[in-house]
Amino acid sequence: MKSLHITAFVLLVMGGINWGLVGLFGFNIIEAVFGSVSWLERLIYVLVGAAAVMIMATHKEDCKACSVNADKSAQSSSPPPPIT
Repeated sequence: MKSLHITAFVLLVMGGINWGLVGLFGFNIIEAVFGSVSWLERLIYVLVGAAAVMIMATHKEDCKACSVNADKSAQSSSPPPPIT
């Protein structure tokens, strides 16, 4: 499962960088590399979209800052403030 998460994360980062370049410079890396093979270009877009959905669905379980266990351990490790 970890390798699937890493693959999805890499696809998501690559997709984000591609959209950033499209927005800033009008340059689409995927189209530049795979432009002559339209079905492969479309497949890459589908994989990036699926990666985004997977990361969104599993984010709370994988993220140390968002997980319920991280919140509980952070609360239990710090002593309560003194009452004055």
